[in-house]
Amino acid sequence: MFKEFYTQRIQRRLTRHLNNLQIWKMARRVAKTVHPAEGAPVIFFKASSGVDDLSWNAAFHLLTSWAFRLRGIPVRFFACKSGMTHCVLGTNREVVTQKPPCKSCIYQSKTLYTGADVNWFSFKGDEELDHALGNLPLADLQQFEFNGIPLGALSLPGLRWILRRHHLNDDEPTRYLLREYIRSAWNVAREFEMLIEREKPQAVVVFNGQMYPEATALFVARKHKLRAITHEVGLRPQTAFFTDGEATAYPLHIPEDFKLDDAQNARLDEYLSKRFQGDFTMAGMKFWADMKGLDEAFLTKAAEFEQIIPIFTNVIFDTSQPHANTVFEDMFTWLDVVLEVIRENPLTLFVIRAHPDEMRLRKASLETVANWVADRRADDEPNVLFVPPHETLSSYELIQRSKFVMIYNSTIGMEASIMGMPVLCAGKARFTQYPTVFFPQSVGAYREKLAEMLNAEKIDVPAEFKRNARRFLYYQLYFSSLPFGEYLETGVRTSHALLKDFDLARLAPENSPAMNVILDGVLEDGNFLLD
Repeated sequence: MFKEFYTQRIQRRLTRHLNNLQIWKMARRVAKTVHPAEGAPVIFFKASSGVDDLSWNAAFHLLTSWAFRLRGIPVRFFACKSGMTHCVLGTNREVVTQKPPCKSCIYQSKTLYTGADVNWFSFKGDEELDHALGNLPLADLQQFEFNGIPLGALSLPGLRWILRRHHLNDDEPTRYLLREYIRSAWNVAREFEMLIEREKPQAVVVFNGQMYPEATALFVARKHKLRAITHEVGLRPQTAFFTDGEATAYPLHIPEDFKLDDAQNARLDEYLSKRFQGDFTMAGMKFWADMKGLDEAFLTKAAEFEQIIPIFTNVIFDTSQPHANTVFEDMFTWLDVVLEVIRENPLTLFVIRAHPDEMRLRKASLETVANWVADRRADDEPNVLFVPPHETLSSYELIQRSKFVMIYNSTIGMEASIMGMPVLCAGKARFTQYPTVFFPQSVGAYREKLAEMLNAEKIDVPAEFKRNARRFLYYQLYFSSLPFGEYLETGVRTSHALLKDFDLARLAPENSPAMNVILDGVLEDGNFLLD
């Protein structure tokens, strides 16, 4: 076991070294190829993706910047040089005072930005800010504002993400981290503001927009009314999603008259067929090598009840959750309400399904649905079956046997709508931009709709739900997921990318659908969608 661990570690280090050598060579070729640039620059910033390796988003960031430079568009990189006392990826949850790995991170950034124009920023403290922070309790830190910038709110998503929980403990380690994130966010704000005032850019491109460094830069850019773009991994492997909105909310503008033709319907059905068999990845991760059907024990238990209702949950610290919490304060608040209803309906079997990402290696949640079930003794209820995250039971076969489906904001709700099933949604999801599911807009309305659906002999589902769900999913897969597979391949870890050797002419918009869409989106207010 130890031998295998060290072999993998050596392999990863060697692969990273060779990949960085490839990046350095390609970056030098870019620097030698670009012509003198004119006009207002585009600023690129990512500090929360790929500390000492090439993450997918770091790769999208780098390749896009190369395409701009090769096109004669000035590019300025805003890059951290120990500019934060504690960054998100450099945080050690067990020893919060441990300093981030600045040396390896700066080395990685210097490799990425070989031959480029870089604005490095270091950390400078602010006595006025430090005095204002003082010994504030956690609640005040969360709402902390300074010079018109909501630094507390900007820092919260990243803090929740790295602590792997939504409900934060009001203890000194948590307060320490939030204070340091706020101090660092203020430093980012000052430095980024100076860069904007000096360079007067035409646009800003940042990763994700949820982690506090990028969220702060995004806030400053929008304060200056700049075109601000965020990006994330796309729905298909080796693809990226770019938007002038919030990438983690995934805004899509689908023409009302768009209708899938026969070829598009067949293409989507082929994708769904694989998905329903468990043959899919999420952000480079494949969760179920083999999905199994409902076993005899489940079917025997289900036969004791009048109806089955699956409840699909989410990962509480995921960056989609700040967008989701519009009706309920958070997912666990929703589950508390659901548990009351469960106890009032003993003839209904409720199957609570934990999200597979809750226990992902190196990213396991510390505030889990399993803990909630145990704390509330939910599985003591005779009409509750809890399915843990590692269980490969087929969610799709479960849906087919159900009366309707309950979700917070899980993508499986959109898929259930495509299957023709009624879906009751509790949190704002990507697909609730369009009528795809039942989505009551208050807690009271949600309770009423849930009671109505539980007691109804037949639930009438508007035909537009299935139509819109198919349209939205198709747009996600084939219009908004921009392909980068020509330039990248999967690394030792599926969450990391390797740079291929390719002709730089392949980054020209006339040769690359993805780069054509991104250049048009950033420079010409385009919609970041493939033709």
